[in-house]
Amino acid sequence: MNKKHHTLGCCGLDCGLCPRFYTDGASRCPGCCGEVFFAKHPSCPFVTCCFKKKGLEVCAQCDEYPCARSKKETGQKDSFITHRKVLHNLAAIRESGLEPFLQQQARRIAILENMLQQYDDGRSKSYYCIAAALLSIAGLAQSIQRAEQEINQKSIGQSNLKAKARILRQFLEHTAGAENAQLKLRKA
Repeated sequence: MNKKHHTLGCCGLDCGLCPRFYTDGASRCPGCCGEVFFAKHPSCPFVTCCFKKKGLEVCAQCDEYPCARSKKETGQKDSFITHRKVLHNLAAIRESGLEPFLQQQARRIAILENMLQQYDDGRSKSYYCIAAALLSIAGLAQSIQRAEQEINQKSIGQSNLKAKARILRQFLEHTAGAENAQLKLRKA
């Protein structure tokens, strides 16, 4: 019993932009109701209500949304940074529909996969996932374009992932500042 769109959580979480979705090995998350999901997450209340009981892909499709659970439990006190977008994602789905949201998410996933393939120095995966979830698509694309220009101007080789990652992170941070987005947890 798998959802059609496992890159999107019933709760509105962008599973396809999560670092654990791109992890190899036992800690890999298959996405919401993806293969072996129920062995890893047997008691998700959102999945139980939304998918198992009502057969919906996402809570925003429910006639009862927003319900008490969605108001109470969707990312309010969660330290997982991408939970900040859950309510925004659900509102976007409610307003424009699931398919337009999934098209936008597919663009974000493609950008993320490009960053992971071309710029991952072994230490940046979580950062790129957070950036892909929180920054605008235009801001992400512009950051990559500017990073490529600087990489070419400085004649940095494609295999120098550490230098490429440093440059891309600089442009992503600039975009985050311009978009008033926080890509890191604040230190206490």
